[in-house]
Amino acid sequence: MNINCGIDTGLSAQDERSISAVLIAYASAIDLRDWDLFRSCFIADCQADYGDFGSWQNIADFTDYMREAHARLGPTLHRISNIKLTNAQAGANATSYVDALLSPENKQGPMHRGIGSYDDFIVRTSDGWKIARRTFTALIIGSERDQA
Repeated sequence: MNINCGIDTGLSAQDERSISAVLIAYASAIDLRDWDLFRSCFIADCQADYGDFGSWQNIADFTDYMREAHARLGPTLHRISNIKLTNAQAGANATSYVDALLSPENKQGPMHRGIGSYDDFIVRTSDGWKIARRTFTALIIGSERDQA
């Protein structure tokens, strides 16, 4: 039985798996505080726009921000889902959801949650697929105190 649903990304199955793996590696890198893995997900002159959080024009500055932003946190859990891929000239477009739980460094602080989406342009390099441009759109950013 062929269950296709009429979805054709224009990418090979291997490319789809590889691109999805980069998106998941990004999330895992933050949770593991593995900044070498984080950097490996992006091209050197990547552009990242995280709205009110800031924007960056290269992976060095972007990594420094992420390292500092997560240094004052306890364990985090970034989950990537609903990955939609389409072939594009010179790369691929990817849209995905992110649901991030950010625990406080000390048990007395509030748990934070960030929910939103990533819109990425991903390019094939000699080292595999990498994110060239990313825009984060926040849907919900807050703490458990905000919900009370």
